[in-house]
Amino acid sequence: MYCSNCGKEINNKAFVCPSCGVRTKNQEDKPIGGLGILCFFIPVVGLCLYLVWKDDKPVRAKGAGKPALWGFSIGMALYMSMFVMSAIVGAAY
Repeated sequence: MYCSNCGKEINNKAFVCPSCGVRTKNQEDKPIGGLGILCFFIPVVGLCLYLVWKDDKPVRAKGAGKPALWGFSIGMALYMSMFVMSAIVGAAY
């Protein structure tokens, strides 16, 4: 295999060209699948995975970040609605 940047011959299993340092196309960057569910229910995990993968594996990073953002947003909306409801019920007494 040859590097797409500098044209030097590199190992077929190489992730980075030893000559110029550019990443090769051999890295697997596929969706995370069921791990997205964990990221939804525990958004901190999704945030950590997003930060780890954002430069090297953008598809996986997006797959971890989106469910984490949705999980956090829905959790905050539920928390705020419970807070408002308790304030309304508390004011009635």
